Amino acid sequence: MNWRNLPPLSSLRAFGAFAETRNVVAAGDALGVSHAAISQQLRALESHLDVALLDRSGRSLALTLAGERLAGALHIGFGAMIEAAEEITGQQETRPLHISATPTFAASWLMPRLPSFREANPEIDLMIDPSPLVVSLANSGIDVAIRYGAGVWPGVEAEMLLQSPMVVVAAPSLVGDQPFEDLNAIADFPWLEEFSTSEATNWFKRFGVPKAKLGMVQVPGNLMLDGARDGQGVAVTVREFVARDIAAGRLRELHVEAQSSDGYHIVTRPGVQRKWVKAFTTWLRREAALAAALTPEARS
Repeated sequence: MNWRNLPPLSSLRAFGAFAETRNVVAAGDALGVSHAAISQQLRALESHLDVALLDRSGRSLALTLAGERLAGALHIGFGAMIEAAEEITGQQETRPLHISATPTFAASWLMPRLPSFREANPEIDLMIDPSPLVVSLANSGIDVAIRYGAGVWPGVEAEMLLQSPMVVVAAPSLVGDQPFEDLNAIADFPWLEEFSTSEATNWFKRFGVPKAKLGMVQVPGNLMLDGARDGQGVAVTVREFVARDIAAGRLRELHVEAQSSDGYHIVTRPGVQRKWVKAFTTWLRREAALAAALTPEARS
């Protein structure tokens, strides 16, 4: 390792904070310095490297391609250093537990059950990030992610939490009681879809429902199922979230993905987990087992 090629750490630290926040004021707040000090360090780093890291042509600062490259490296490097420091000093054990889950899972499954975890573990602070993005667990600060799929993701450990296929559902008030033999017939109705990437994204790619006919309305995940129950459109979702609606007749199951092995997985980084992560994942497994025991299939 050639240490002489390393730029001044103070400048790298300021640039890393700016790259994370994309704002000099926010970067200054993160480091406890003024925004003027951040600006000075950014210019010093560019001067040291003799490379333009920032694009100043617009109304706000943006990273150049070289800046993005350095920002990615600093995110990994500083993240690893902070994590190691927290681990060896014991701070990692008491920092808030950071959970990443899709908005649909967070609203439909996690949040209704969370009071039981809080009651059993009042000392554990939680940060729930309902994001549709498939985030990287490497040096991101995220302890546990809940992802839908087949469970094959590189660089992480994945354990099936909840196996459930994707279904197409709609309110009887919208589609009546007529049978639907194929998806093309269902495509004649208005459809609801969750914003951005979601559990249903791959379903649309696989089945190729002609979107030109859908009259698609995109809404946040927590509103999609409410809209479907109200008869505003057809929706694709995980069957677990609408099983009670189907049983009660509020929604009709129009199509189900046969022989699907997909489901929600508990995703963690490899290696030994801190005790709060273990407590949360143990609770997740227990809640999933309890939910499975209460399904009509289990009682019959």
